Amino acid sequence: MAFSALRGASSGLLAALKKGPRLRRKKNAKHPPKPAQPDTGANTIASLAPLSEIISGYLDPKDVERVKEAYRFADQAHLGQFRASGEPYISHPIAVTEICAGWKLDADSLMAALLHDVIEDQGISKQELAEKFGADVSEIVDGVSKLDRLEFATKAEQQAESFRKMLLAMARDVRVILIKLADRLHNMRTLGAVGTEKRRRVARETLEIYTPIAHRLGLNALFRELQDLCFQAIYPDRHEVLKKALMAARGNRREVLGKISDAVRVALPAAGIEAEITGREKSLYSIYNKMLEQKKSFSEVLDIYGFRVIVHTLPECYLALGTLHQLYRPVPGKFKDYVAIPKLNGYQSLHTTVVGPYGTPVEFQFRTREMDHIAEEGVASHWLYKDDDVTLNDLQKRTHQWLQSLLDIQSQTGDSGEFLEHVKVDLFPDAVYVFTPQGKILSLPRGATPVDFAYAIHTDVGNQTVASKINGEFAPLRTELKSGDSVEIVTSPASRPSAQWLNYVRTGRARSEIRHYLRTVKYEESVAFGQRLLNQAFDQLKLPHPDSDDPEWEKLAKGSGASSRDEILADIGLGKRLAAVVARRFAPENKLLATTAAAVDEFTSSAGSPIVIHGNEGQAVQLAPCCGPLPGDAIIGGIRLGHGLVVHMEECAVAQRARAREPERWIPVVWDTNTARHLSTRLDVTVINERGVLGRLAAEITEADSNIMHLTMQDDASATGVLHLTVQVDSRKHLAQVIRAMRHVPQVQKIVRVKG
Repeated sequence: MAFSALRGASSGLLAALKKGPRLRRKKNAKHPPKPAQPDTGANTIASLAPLSEIISGYLDPKDVERVKEAYRFADQAHLGQFRASGEPYISHPIAVTEICAGWKLDADSLMAALLHDVIEDQGISKQELAEKFGADVSEIVDGVSKLDRLEFATKAEQQAESFRKMLLAMARDVRVILIKLADRLHNMRTLGAVGTEKRRRVARETLEIYTPIAHRLGLNALFRELQDLCFQAIYPDRHEVLKKALMAARGNRREVLGKISDAVRVALPAAGIEAEITGREKSLYSIYNKMLEQKKSFSEVLDIYGFRVIVHTLPECYLALGTLHQLYRPVPGKFKDYVAIPKLNGYQSLHTTVVGPYGTPVEFQFRTREMDHIAEEGVASHWLYKDDDVTLNDLQKRTHQWLQSLLDIQSQTGDSGEFLEHVKVDLFPDAVYVFTPQGKILSLPRGATPVDFAYAIHTDVGNQTVASKINGEFAPLRTELKSGDSVEIVTSPASRPSAQWLNYVRTGRARSEIRHYLRTVKYEESVAFGQRLLNQAFDQLKLPHPDSDDPEWEKLAKGSGASSRDEILADIGLGKRLAAVVARRFAPENKLLATTAAAVDEFTSSAGSPIVIHGNEGQAVQLAPCCGPLPGDAIIGGIRLGHGLVVHMEECAVAQRARAREPERWIPVVWDTNTARHLSTRLDVTVINERGVLGRLAAEITEADSNIMHLTMQDDASATGVLHLTVQVDSRKHLAQVIRAMRHVPQVQKIVRVKG
């Protein structure tokens, strides 16, 4: 049989794709030379006729004339400019506008598409465009334009800033990205005219940024074409091999697909369902990806072909699905209902895979005509159905929420690279669908955790998260959510975001909110702690404390490159400035000329009161992890650049070495009478290797009102082993109680507190 014969064929195709054959290049594949002057041949004339015919079908005559006026302006602006292919440059804006007209965008969008390169390439100002064509057109053109005229430190920074501007403009007006995607599509279609290196660079950029955006906005036809064009540009040889293999397989499987198609065309009308049935084929890029991910040869990728069934009403989707399942056996686990739960980009369809003749798996998709249009055109279909608010309400709402999230991320992110990093996270096409306790469905990227879920509900919920319940049971915050999970977040007003959350959150919103909070809180805590250090310096230097509006603050800020008094205090708290030096600037004699050395000597020789440590100051004061000081231990504090005050035990070897190098950065500190609870310290416990020893040890630690935070074991297959424990205690006295309790276990031979 044809299918059986194909099954054994092409077994070495995957290896061939990885190496790629040495195909002979055709002579006409070389880049055409750029002509010195316009070619008067008919093949280089850019015609407006096809575009005029398209837009005359849905725009009124007045708007058609406005579009033609924009064309005349663009034609004049690009006069004498040519593309790498040798064609007049105006052919590119016309082609981009034709793509936009295919989506039936409005007149302003089409005018902006024609003019999208005049700011960037011809130096025409945004103001000039606004005066001639209106503010909307000029804003769209400005959003599409790149930032080539600005100076950036690196190419990557320039690219990141360009994307940031484009995405923020898109958040304000989605037409910006539609024109940009049309622009990129035409550039990819004509990429053969540029050099190999540039071709691959542009293709990778397209695959990394523009293709996911197209998918996120539901432009699936554009998404698939961009993927295949990128595949062809990056791996031309592999593309050619796979294309030939697919054409051969198409002929071999024609008999199988014909039988299935004929059977379905008979079964559906017999069930009273009028439907349009079309064959569909996986794109070359998706086949190639599947071969790589699943390590399969081409002959093993069986579900290359499928069918799309388009019906009139939503109930008929389910009726047609039931009819098909009576005809062919469905593959378990391969049914997906995107009608009841649409994808993030508004896509709706029923998917199922059935076992056809000769054991061939074939995928079917069932959808209405409206669903089909949205599936192909996504958010661009809004202009076609702009009078029908009900049809696309959910799609518009999802798109608006995502675009609004871009503005939220931008408001908390100053760096272009960080902004782009957050946005890339949200462009992953896969998603999981989870439920709130009230039954509301939330869509999150695959790999999302309860922390992502919490921030998706509200920023305050995310910031106050302490625990999570998944399907009614407590689960760690790093647990990856699965579709169908019911998630409940446990909050506490005293809880704060942890920097560790950044290791496993997936959404751009969660990541940006956490970073924003950590930056803000660290700054505020550093200001408060810097004020404490400065007050101590004033006391020890016997200087009066200046008021917050003292004019000396402004002089000091200007002279040291700071923007405000708070920034100076934050720098003191983070160890970037010495409190003694700043305090000395307020001395009545020789204010601005006091040397650092003199100020430090006077400060360190003074016998002032030490800084009081509570243990819960936040990020401005940290307990050194090397020795884990506890209330009751003799301690000393070191100002560490960028980290604030780090508290060590006096006997800590790390502290002693650092103090010997920079004595001016160390200050006296003492414990407060009321310190924070649940501080961590480390213990090395030598035990006899016997069954149940760890359980008995854990029970004794719990009985002593402590908790094991971390545990590892050093086991050399001998009679004894060493447990490395991190436990929570309140003080040195509490630790002594825990150690006494641990000694109740007969197998415990030795307990040592790790102090450095």
